[in-house]
Amino acid sequence: MGIFAVKTTASQERTVADMIINREESEIHAALAPDSLTSYVMVEAEGNAVLNRVLEDIPHARSIVPGESDISEVEHFLSPKPDVEGIAEGDIVELIAGPFKGEKAQVQRIDEGKDQVTVELYEATVPIPVTVRGDQIRVLDSDER
Repeated sequence: MGIFAVKTTASQERTVADMIINREESEIHAALAPDSLTSYVMVEAEGNAVLNRVLEDIPHARSIVPGESDISEVEHFLSPKPDVEGIAEGDIVELIAGPFKGEKAQVQRIDEGKDQVTVELYEATVPIPVTVRGDQIRVLDSDER
């Protein structure tokens, strides 16, 4: 049993992965379409021949990349990246959701365990620390650049 890379049409990775899984072949165990890997789908199958047979009927599936991958090579696609990764204290951010949407703020503290960021709003007359989720902000200016 190995993991094979399937070349697909651009932006059709999820469609191809869904179609492969919906075939209900007992020799195909899983299909993964990571966002960071464009035009490829990772498929766990019993063998190359089984996958070739399934891909004949699937539109947007181009070919199988020669060779077999190990689980250690695709393991990093399986763990989610935290939303606060790439954000540092002192960065200028914009709130993109919540009651302060559109406001600019400066990052004061980062809690990676809870995936939260404490920011201080710029236009506020009194500095009020506001804690928001990491997916509710967008970095505008970073000190690390």
